[in-house]
Amino acid sequence: MDNPPEPGSSSSPYWYEGSDPTVDLLHALRRFRRADQRMRRRMGSDMDLNGTDVEALRHIIARNAAGSSVTARELATHLDISTASTAKLLNRLSESGHVQRHPHPEDRRSVIVTATDHAHAEIREWLTDMHQRMLEVAHGVPEESRQGVVDLLTSMADCLDPESRGDVSDR
Repeated sequence: MDNPPEPGSSSSPYWYEGSDPTVDLLHALRRFRRADQRMRRRMGSDMDLNGTDVEALRHIIARNAAGSSVTARELATHLDISTASTAKLLNRLSESGHVQRHPHPEDRRSVIVTATDHAHAEIREWLTDMHQRMLEVAHGVPEESRQGVVDLLTSMADCLDPESRGDVSDR
């Protein structure tokens, strides 16, 4: 039996060799993902937060904007970290002035986590111009192609993270 080709070799499908339109689409998607990751690292660095802290803050803000509360346990589940790590994360975000903890109205053992005005201001400062530019790019996509792009990106997200289907915090 032949050995499979090495990743990156000319006969390996791992790196999507070639340049047909489908492969070009996958390369563009990979480039976008790398750019998004770099942007998040820069934002975290500017805000003096690590990547997990940034994702926690993003999730809290998104859930609160959707009218949902976030508990420490729910945040631990979302981030896929232990409750002990979540407690440390929330301590850091509290000390930096990004979140506040409030007693849960129905469960004395739990807390509700909300983003502070300071966090909202920092996020707005960082993202407002970028979101405007991204919206302009999206408006440039021909109207008849938009649903196809939405379907592609949704399917790719489901491919990478099947557990997050329909996650309100991604909006």
